[in-house]
Amino acid sequence: MTRRRGLLIIDRGSREREAVEELEIICDTIMKQKNNNDYVFAEFCFLEVEPPFIPDGMQKCLQEDKIDSLTIVPYFLYPGKKVKNAVTDAMKFQRDTGIKLLVTRAMSMHKTLAEIVQSRVSATLEENGIDIPDSQVDVMIIGHGSVDPNAQLSMDYIVNRLKGRYRNISRCWLEIEQPDIFAGVKKCEADNPEVLVIVFYFLHEGAHVKTDINNDLGPALEASTIKNAYITRHLGTDPRMIDLILERAAEVEATDAD
Repeated sequence: MTRRRGLLIIDRGSREREAVEELEIICDTIMKQKNNNDYVFAEFCFLEVEPPFIPDGMQKCLQEDKIDSLTIVPYFLYPGKKVKNAVTDAMKFQRDTGIKLLVTRAMSMHKTLAEIVQSRVSATLEENGIDIPDSQVDVMIIGHGSVDPNAQLSMDYIVNRLKGRYRNISRCWLEIEQPDIFAGVKKCEADNPEVLVIVFYFLHEGAHVKTDINNDLGPALEASTIKNAYITRHLGTDPRMIDLILERAAEVEATDAD
């Protein structure tokens, strides 16, 4: 018997309207796709910062009497402490409902993310009229940073998948971990790049993307000898993120069906 499922995306949270708009688009697009696993609904909520919070999202989903299972997607780029907190908060509702709760893996350690980074680099080069082989391009990826070692592993996965495609590829962090942005730019400067493309490895155009990164990146680039540096868009608006959400959901749903 085919289960009737709901889908709940749990995001970290942001005060920026763009984050809400992007999640609204993701949920709307999932419901319009033919390969959406026939979800009755797709909703989102936030771990912190702004409502709807996890209790709000869970209660709304569990009030639906048309589903017998709810697939919960931690929409995070790293499988760290924030993901664990989100999953713990969501699963507290299992004891009070007859609806089965399924939890996917986070959006990490997947080839699709490397493909999106590659696509962001290519698009940025094209937008700026730069026509050189990838083998002559240097890339620096900026992530948020986390005390969880899995964040390092997740970012290293992306770097390692793209090594050999670019002249150099490295990563640094906005906060918490080292190398920070200043150290990351210094490392790139030592490599004497002809063209440096800087990837904003973030899901949303929140305060980190709009303000925090540039507060460090601008001065770091100005103090360097790097002449041709270009910045990509963040990752979350790429349609393949929706494909990744559905793939992660299908993985756990297939296990449940066995």
